[in-house]
Amino acid sequence: MDALLSTFFSVFLAEMGDRTQILAAVLALRYRRNGAIIGGLACATLLNCIFSALGGSVIDQWISETPLKLFAGLAYIFAGIGMLMWRRTVDPLATWKTPAFLTAFLGLFILEFGDKSQFIIAAQSARTPIWGMAMAGGFVGIMAATIPAILLRARLAQVVPLKPIRWISGALLLGWGLILATQAFGLA
Repeated sequence: MDALLSTFFSVFLAEMGDRTQILAAVLALRYRRNGAIIGGLACATLLNCIFSALGGSVIDQWISETPLKLFAGLAYIFAGIGMLMWRRTVDPLATWKTPAFLTAFLGLFILEFGDKSQFIIAAQSARTPIWGMAMAGGFVGIMAATIPAILLRARLAQVVPLKPIRWISGALLLGWGLILATQAFGLA
């Protein structure tokens, strides 16, 4: 249960104000088909979370606890730094002539692939014997952070103060990563 909750909260924080939210909101605004966008998001997210969690479970078999703690610390540190840094603009996929579900699925899958949330899910999965809990926590975290963006669309930036949320989330992730990294080196 620890892996489920910690992954959920970590990934939820990492996705706040992230490009996944922005692209999902743009696609919802373009297509006006919330169900198709949410379905595409769910399929893309599930696939990415499965890859991440399976990758983490393989890593768990190769290395001992101390390097795993360092891996987790680095995943959180880089996620925190990514939240605090300047963001690239999101390609709205305006030239894609595919239906709403397919555009959402492919666009969000590509955008999420190799994202900070995947590393958090992999790190959490590597630290637990039940990798499915980390996968489920990551999936629910991404969905919980992104579905409101789909429903709010253009009002997202007006209703949710994205910049302060990104800074607070980034600081929390960075702090947690530093704690894990210092523990891995036996400094804390």
